[in-house]
This record gives sequence, structure tokens and C-alpha cells, in this order.
Amino acid sequence: MFFRLFKEGFLFAISSIMVNKFRTFLSLFGITIGIVSIISVFTVLDWMEKSVHDTIASMGDNVVYVQKWPWTFNDPNLAWWDMIKWPPIAMDDYNAIRNKSTKSESACLTVYQNEPVKYKKNVAPEATVAATTPEFKDIRTFEIDKGRYFSQFEAASGKNVAIIGSEVAKNLFAEADPVGKEITIAGFKTTVIGVIKKEGKGGIADSGMDEITIIPVNFGKTFINFRNRFVESQLMIKAKPGVNISELSDETTMILRASRRLQPEAVSTFSVNQASMITQGFNSVFAGINLAGWFISGLAIIVGGFGIANIMFVSVRERTNQIGIQKALGAKRSFILMQFLTESVLLSIIGGVVGLILVFIGTLFINYLYDLNMYLTTGNIIMAIVISGVIGIIAGYAPAYSAAKMDPVEAIGYSFG
Repeated sequence: MFFRLFKEGFLFAISSIMVNKFRTFLSLFGITIGIVSIISVFTVLDWMEKSVHDTIASMGDNVVYVQKWPWTFNDPNLAWWDMIKWPPIAMDDYNAIRNKSTKSESACLTVYQNEPVKYKKNVAPEATVAATTPEFKDIRTFEIDKGRYFSQFEAASGKNVAIIGSEVAKNLFAEADPVGKEITIAGFKTTVIGVIKKEGKGGIADSGMDEITIIPVNFGKTFINFRNRFVESQLMIKAKPGVNISELSDETTMILRASRRLQPEAVSTFSVNQASMITQGFNSVFAGINLAGWFISGLAIIVGGFGIANIMFVSVRERTNQIGIQKALGAKRSFILMQFLTESVLLSIIGGVVGLILVFIGTLFINYLYDLNMYLTTGNIIMAIVISGVIGIIAGYAPAYSAAKMDPVEAIGYSFG
């Protein structure tokens, strides 16, 4: 019985929509804007969360990062004007961890500096040059698309070799194969031995490995002042299997304090960071964005719902004669109610689908312009359809109920009055 009523109501709804095209457009417009608003917010939010999680995954949840600056400022006793005086993370710290750590599987020192990278007349003006030890490939997750990583011999001898990111390769060589070509870094001729596979832009880091140029640390010493207090350097330390990250962090702190000859009461002149710090910091940010998204988009959905309700009341008035005839011929209240409720839900869902199509087109356009990996998730599609259906039921119930309870005589008389 229910499906028969739904089928007949659906056919009446389709007929009404086809006849009243302008009214249908107005009904769809409000709910479409609402769905575009809410799904756009959550699509961007999903992309940001995925980017953050992917970045953290690439950093490793079993890796600690020793840097001059902490990722979170939780210690009230530390001030930035004190931390700026701290010495940079240096080769001595790297050697101390390698020689004394029992809980680490691998350690890597990396020093970053922005330098123009050139090939003939082509220039990558602000490429990030990373002078690093050979263990970088064992700790930081990335793939070599072409060529290879530098060897232990090349690292120890400070050979002028480089592995470049996909964006650097694109800017310097376009479609040509960079492997074996000579580029110029800070005035030094350097042979490209590898190209890193494209990662794409993420939520935390704008370029990740795409705009990096990796060179051996001993080659980097020729043009980077490792003792400069303002140099950007870090020590990445990977835990052995079965070793808790907090155990590695505590051991790292102890070894570096001893290496730097810090007194027991002295503040550590370095920061031991973990990927979990980023997760904790972003969780509250995402929660706030999520709440704001529901609030702002909810207003748009409510406005769309009022639009459908208003249009449905107009539809009931225009079809009062038809309602009266149907009831006079024996149509029950449930049939009339289902007829108008189906029309309302159908209008709302069509508006939601149009909104989803617009969001999908928007993601394709943004991905094309900014090279982002943003897409419409199945969860958001289902959420849009459910929200549209619920709004259709809520917005259409009052008009449908007013139609269902009409007296057939008065309804027919109203039409001719």
C-alpha cells in the first residue's frame, strides 16, 4: 500500500514539476545553494584533514624531530627571545645520537637553505636545498621516480650530486629527463642523479618534497654556514621496532643535554618534537571549523527549506480544486499527504543533487588550478542526499497536511469561488 501511494505521489510530483518549471527553479535554487554551502565546507575540511594525516604519516609516528624551535609553546618558562640565542642543531648532535643512542634505528641531520637552482636559462628561484646525511631516505617517506639516491661514498666525499623534486624538475627541464644533466646550485655545478615522485600540495606543507633539492651534507658545507644561529636545521631520529616514541624522546633529550654539557637545572637548548603534537594542535582547529561549518551552512539549508515550504503552500492553493475532486472520488488523506510530501522531497533531493554536481565541478576546477587532491567523498554525497530528503520532509509536511485535511466540498467550491 505504501509503495503504491508513493508511486502515485511520485508521478503527480513529476507532473507538477514539469508543468511549473519556474516555480521548480525557485524551489531548487534555495536548497541547491544550501547544499553547495554545506558540502563545500565539509569537502574542504575533509581535504585538510586528509592532507594533515598524510603529512603526519609521511613524517612517521615513530620519529622524533630535534629542532631549535618547538612545534607547540606549552612551557611558560620559555620565551622566543631566549630560544633565538640557542645554537642550531649541528653535526655534533647528530654524532652524539649515532654513537650513544640504544633506542634509535636511524638518525639523520638535515640543514635547509633557500637557493636559486639553475639549468641553462631556466631558474627555480626559491628552491629549498636540503643538505642531508644518507639516512634521510630511511626516515622521510618519499619515492624516487627517476634515477637514484646518493651513495655513502658520494655523501662522505661531498660529491656535487642532487636529487630534485618534481616541481624543480618541471621548472628547469619541462618534459626532458633531468637525470645526468648539470644544474647550478649557489654557483656550484651539480649533477642530477634522481627525481622525486610528485607528492602534490598538502594541508600543512605547501610543497612538501615537490620543491626540494636534496644534496649530501658534506657538499652543503661548501656554501651553507652550519654554525649560523639562524640556519634551519633538524635532526630526525627513528625508533627501533618495539621502542615507544616517548622512550626515544627521553633518551634523545638525555644524550643531547650531556653532549651540550648542560647543567641539571639548565633549560634544554633544543626542542624534541613529535608528529602527535601536530595532530593534537589540529584536532581543536578542525573541531572549530566543523562547528562553524554546520552553523553557517545550516542557515543556508534552513533558508532553502523555507523556500520549498513557501512554494509548496502556493502549489496547494493552486491545486485546491484538484484536491477536492480527488477526495470526492474517494482519495484518502494519506494519499493526498503522500502526494505533496513526495513532491517536496523530490524537489529537495533534486536541488541537493544539483548542488553536488556544482561542488564536484568546483573540485575539478580547483584541482586543475592549484594541483590539489581535493575530491567529493562518498560520505559527503550520502550526507547531502539525506539532508536534502529530511529538509524536504520537514518543509513539505505542513503544506501536505493542510492539503490532506481539506474538506472536498469546500475545496471544490474554493476553486470556483
